Amino acid sequence: MKIGLRILLGYFVIVAIAGILLLRVFVQEVKPGVRQAMEDTLADTANVLAELATDDMLAGRIADGRFARRIDALRHRDLGAHIWDVRKRRVSYRVTITDAAGIVVYDSAGLDMGRDNSRWNDVYLTLRGQYGARSTRSDPDDEDSTVMHVAAPILDGDRLIGVLTVAKPNSATQPFIARSERTVRRWGLVLLGAALGIGLLASWWLSRQLGGLQRYARAVTAGERATLPDAAGEFADLGRALETMRDRLEGKQYVEGYVHSLTHELKAPLTAIRGAAELLSEPSLPEADRVRFAAHVDGQSERMAQTIDKLLALAAVESRQRIEQPEAIDVGTLLADVCLQFALRAEQQGVSLQPPREPPAAIVRGDGFLLRQLFANLLDNALAHAPAGSRVRWSLVRAGAHVVVEIGDEGPGVPEYALGRVFERFYSLPRPGGGSRSSGLGLPFVAEVAELHGGRASLANRDEGGAIARVELPLAD
Repeated sequence: MKIGLRILLGYFVIVAIAGILLLRVFVQEVKPGVRQAMEDTLADTANVLAELATDDMLAGRIADGRFARRIDALRHRDLGAHIWDVRKRRVSYRVTITDAAGIVVYDSAGLDMGRDNSRWNDVYLTLRGQYGARSTRSDPDDEDSTVMHVAAPILDGDRLIGVLTVAKPNSATQPFIARSERTVRRWGLVLLGAALGIGLLASWWLSRQLGGLQRYARAVTAGERATLPDAAGEFADLGRALETMRDRLEGKQYVEGYVHSLTHELKAPLTAIRGAAELLSEPSLPEADRVRFAAHVDGQSERMAQTIDKLLALAAVESRQRIEQPEAIDVGTLLADVCLQFALRAEQQGVSLQPPREPPAAIVRGDGFLLRQLFANLLDNALAHAPAGSRVRWSLVRAGAHVVVEIGDEGPGVPEYALGRVFERFYSLPRPGGGSRSSGLGLPFVAEVAELHGGRASLANRDEGGAIARVELPLAD
């Protein structure tokens, strides 16, 4: 499982657990909170009504007096109220009054007249000067049928003459409780969804940052050119640390590899120079041989110098990860200019250097000096393998978003066993006519420069004979 998915799952599990616990606690607090508010209201109402009922209670007409008539009229009043999306049409209060002994002397519902309520908590506690309230089921088998009763004393000065109880079914508050629970759950789901979205975004960002660094590390491990990906915060610091480590490790390995390669390549010319020097030291050596061996020493020295120069040029390209300041370059114009440099050599070899008649305009972005060296290496290689009387041709075509340059000769071509190795460093083949081998660094240089420009190079044999080098470069936008 990818780290981004693990982070997302862990984050969402934590948020979900926290959200569910919070919702449960909040929902569980809604019902008690509403009922506490209702009890507070009932306590106020009971005390107000107790004061209003005092006169009728003292006069002995509590069951049919003015107070009773007003309460009965209240039961038939159409409230027409619209409270928080809940319509309320009727008063849900029930008022009962007991005398000082706890016997019911008035019941707005007309159900419990004459009943002894002295043992109910609301009446029992109020008769003893305490706050009296209770919640009792009207149907013992239905837990939703509870009714809250809150009592208040009816006083004549300091003398308690009765108890007024206001009762209200808890079901009257159920629409408000249900609405609150729905609102809490709805917004809880919205918050969970938002948390999931934030988690997805955070996981995507983390996966993108880590994925970029992972791809960068893999490319470096594979020896490919890799650009440090854009990152933020600690990921940027980690990327820079990786790049510094790569530079130091690659620099060390690079130097070790080049020292080994250079030592191996210089052994042959050094051996030849040493042998010639020993022969030149002989006093009896004929003058013709002395001239020949001196020329041999000069030739091997030149070969060593060329090898070192080309190796340094290749090292400079291989160590670059990108072109810092690319410029617009017309490939056709650049290649035609390079061909002019080789015109005299081609003429001396008896080789025809033929450009295309009307090459299309092709602009690439890159380093003009390196591209000039790339084409010079290809033309040098083609002329080196072109026999006298043959032709070296180059072409330039646009292929979609790329420009393709091909330079071909009419020489012996490349042996099949060598086609897969011609871009290896120091790999070279005998030149036609018994000439000395090349340094084996020209084509690797071409491949590196092409790759540095986002393109690629290849070499193949032509069906009609000879070899053809192909370089593909991306066109400028």
